[in-house]
Amino acid sequence: MLNNPIVRALITVFKWFPVVFISAVVIWSYYAFVVQLCVLEIKSECEKAMYLIFYHFFFVMFAWSYYQCLFTNAARIPDRFHLPPEQVAQIDSALSIRNYDSAKTLLESFGRNLPVYTRGFNGGTVFFHIRYCEKCKAIKPDRAHHCSVCERCIVKMDHHWINNCVCFNNYKFFILFLAYAMLYCLYISLTDLQYFIKFWKDQLTEGSAKFHILFLFFISTMFMISLCTLFSYHIYLTLTNRTTIESYRPPVFSGGPDKNGWSLGGWANFTEIFGDRKLLWFLPIFSGKGDGSGYPSNSARNTLPVTADPQTDIEALSSPSLKSNGHGHSFPIRVAEEDRDDLLRRSQWSEEGAGDENPVVNFSYASSSLRIENERRPHNSLF
Repeated sequence: MLNNPIVRALITVFKWFPVVFISAVVIWSYYAFVVQLCVLEIKSECEKAMYLIFYHFFFVMFAWSYYQCLFTNAARIPDRFHLPPEQVAQIDSALSIRNYDSAKTLLESFGRNLPVYTRGFNGGTVFFHIRYCEKCKAIKPDRAHHCSVCERCIVKMDHHWINNCVCFNNYKFFILFLAYAMLYCLYISLTDLQYFIKFWKDQLTEGSAKFHILFLFFISTMFMISLCTLFSYHIYLTLTNRTTIESYRPPVFSGGPDKNGWSLGGWANFTEIFGDRKLLWFLPIFSGKGDGSGYPSNSARNTLPVTADPQTDIEALSSPSLKSNGHGHSFPIRVAEEDRDDLLRRSQWSEEGAGDENPVVNFSYASSSLRIENERRPHNSLF
């Protein structure tokens, strides 16, 4: 049904409804503030000029950031991550006969020279494998995910928002949009406050202007509070170098999950997105580092390169020579099977995520057994 051109056209139209709604609210706020408040209500020319100058600064920066969020194409994964047709045919053939070990080996072999350190895993096996998108026929770069709305893999996907994916190349625009939208609403609330008070004292000029001023204060204050919460959350994600998806499901390295696997420290995390040129920090112009297909990691779990044999990674993690450093102390790294409560003989770790892959990560074991589950997929699916 989704392949029907009429249905797809209707879906495309409905996708733009939120954009139209937000644009309509902004246009009305412009009319209410500039015309009804500044032109018709404010009598002082000096006050009117000051209000309009600062208002248009916030309005331009807000509208520019919003435009960049909507119309900057979400970054695609580089071509080198796409498998050649002959290897795709071999993997499809192996999967068709449920030869998962062969398919896994083919993927590990192809990804050996790619900058891929995170892994996926399948229920009922301890062996991690390279993350592979069956729809795009490509190995997923670290932090990339397949968006079911955009119908393709997105580099460093954060979430799908309105009619575009927030990801590697427009995440800075999204943060600036939240910041300028919050300042825009805050400025309107503060400048409109005295006239809002005059409304209740019945000191405003009679006419429709008084109702525009009333609703302008309520709506701007309401949006300002909600935007403040969302902006604070994404500042936290920026300083910890996590995406929205990773905040619900930590990235899994060859040594296991690590929620701080990409964090390089607050300043380095910030400049990874905003860049080193301070003059560009406040402008919705791309200034980040890299191309989104590879990221440095300080994770103690990320100690090994991708190998053709996942069992090698698991065994190597048991080596006493591998250490995890923290605050001047060294600690031996232990795999999940060793790191259990011998008294209870049972330990659990779970993290439920959201997004395109509907992930559920669940480590649970009793005695020496370990079960790892990832995505809500058919039981016989490897990936």
